[in-house]
Amino acid sequence: MERYLRIFSSSSHPSHPAKFAVIKIGGAVLDQLDEIAHSLSFLARVGLYPVVLHGAGPQLNEIIEAEGITPDYIDGIRITDAHTLNIARRVFLEENLKLVTALEKLGTRARPITSGVFTAEYLDRDKYGLVGKITRVDKRPLEASIRAGALPILTSLAESIDGQILNVNADIAAGELAKELEPLKIVFLNEKGGLFHGTTGEKLDVINLDEEYAGLMKESWVKYGTKLKIREIKELLEHLPRTSSVAIISANMLHKELFTDSGAGTLIRRGYKLFKAHSIDEIGPDRIRQVIHDRDLDVKNGHNSVSGVLSDLQKTPYTIYGDEPFDCIAIVSHPEDEVPVLTKLLPSRNGILNNVIDNVFNAVKRDHRKLFWTTVADDENRAWHFQRAEGSFTRSGKSLFWYGIQDVAEVERAVRELDAKGRIQRPYLPVGPSPKPHREQARSFSTLARRPIGALSGFGSGRGYATAIHPATTSSSDKKRVALIGARGFTGQAVVSLLDTHPYLELSHVSSRQLAGQRLDGYSRSAVTYSNLSHSDVERMEKDGEVDAWIMALPNGTCKPFVDAIDRANGKGVVVDLSADYRFEGGNWVYGLPGET
Repeated sequence: MERYLRIFSSSSHPSHPAKFAVIKIGGAVLDQLDEIAHSLSFLARVGLYPVVLHGAGPQLNEIIEAEGITPDYIDGIRITDAHTLNIARRVFLEENLKLVTALEKLGTRARPITSGVFTAEYLDRDKYGLVGKITRVDKRPLEASIRAGALPILTSLAESIDGQILNVNADIAAGELAKELEPLKIVFLNEKGGLFHGTTGEKLDVINLDEEYAGLMKESWVKYGTKLKIREIKELLEHLPRTSSVAIISANMLHKELFTDSGAGTLIRRGYKLFKAHSIDEIGPDRIRQVIHDRDLDVKNGHNSVSGVLSDLQKTPYTIYGDEPFDCIAIVSHPEDEVPVLTKLLPSRNGILNNVIDNVFNAVKRDHRKLFWTTVADDENRAWHFQRAEGSFTRSGKSLFWYGIQDVAEVERAVRELDAKGRIQRPYLPVGPSPKPHREQARSFSTLARRPIGALSGFGSGRGYATAIHPATTSSSDKKRVALIGARGFTGQAVVSLLDTHPYLELSHVSSRQLAGQRLDGYSRSAVTYSNLSHSDVERMEKDGEVDAWIMALPNGTCKPFVDAIDRANGKGVVVDLSADYRFEGGNWVYGLPGET
């Protein structure tokens, strides 16, 4: 999260406002008012100021249908007469006020901006009535709001130069707003949470338009609304810098989309076409030298030189993967009949922000069924590596990752062969004294834990390294059951995301008073439903041994009654508190990273 905050905050600050994100909220999503308000409030608290624009189509339809009027559309555009516009204006103002009020109840300043931003002319008065085509966007009211520390909340109503209010499609208004502001992100919140493959039903995680658009538009299932949406987004992004991207997500996954490598909905970006080269000369020695000089940690730390990296590269056959502007470069060493090694993965800031690194890594994966690669143990992109690996181990401050090999003994043989040929460094080898077991993927949090977290890990003993194997290679009996109290907030959602990819932990219970009975989003390993666990429920579950660990993702000052309930049960469950309630308690409580306890 801190990495993304550094990137976003450089484009979202009162001194240079309105550059972070434009968030368009569909009318159907406005019913999830609490979720939207909490998500936007969190962004404001961490110093990010998106420009928010909302629609209100379903709400408008409900009112005019109640009056006996049937909504009428031509080419997907609502026919708007004076009576309909009068209702629309009232509905827009009411929905805008609801959102502003919900934000201010959470202590977040918000400013309703219902006019003065969009100037429009009639789209076609005879055909559509009082429907506008935006001709000008005045960003001064938005910038003034952000400078005052308030989130600007807009409607999609516009005015003609004569002062006539005109109705404008909210998606189109969001697009025109984005063209003027050139934000890093354009976010469309909808009830589906993304775009989905019309045949398989799977969510489309990333669409790289330069690489995929032509083929995608020929697919038989890409038709009607889906085809129109993709085409409109392509046209929008062609007016924006390549650093801009569009995300289509659900309201409750806004945090995950913005602050995790894996994202949550569908990310659409222009991207660039990828290339593969089998020699440095094919792409230009000066360009690759500059990338290595600017991004390679060993070079920046003085442990190697650019010449040394290039010299090592020539020792085996290799392939260089990347995109045209070099936002990400990957170098794979692949001698014949040997396991390939990803020797360098060098993304730029834009390469990380716009997921170019994923695009390049996927190209590598298509060519190589097995792969090893290494990072320093404190790599800030550590979670990204775990999500794409099937296994890992760490020694002497270095981590080795791999996919395509399920047998640890085979991994050991392969690593020793790579070491014997000088293709991998000795500190990665699984030899020497056994370090304290730790859970690799849990290191993203500073936590306060009672009882040793190592008791929860379930790692086998006797090996000379801490090993993390993908869930596919771990039996269900090895996994530890985790109950999450306070799953609704951002911290809880981040925990869900981590547990979704953790090899030895499975989420068995999630508790949220507001979401009780609803299906948990963001957890793919099993179907989990929110419950509203009381203190007595927690005490009973601890007595019965239903869970192995409790994670408290609660606001400060609310954790103690749950911990007391666990104490009364005299159970053996590990307790991890992500608040500050027990930070100075001492005793059985340990403050720090899980791997250090």
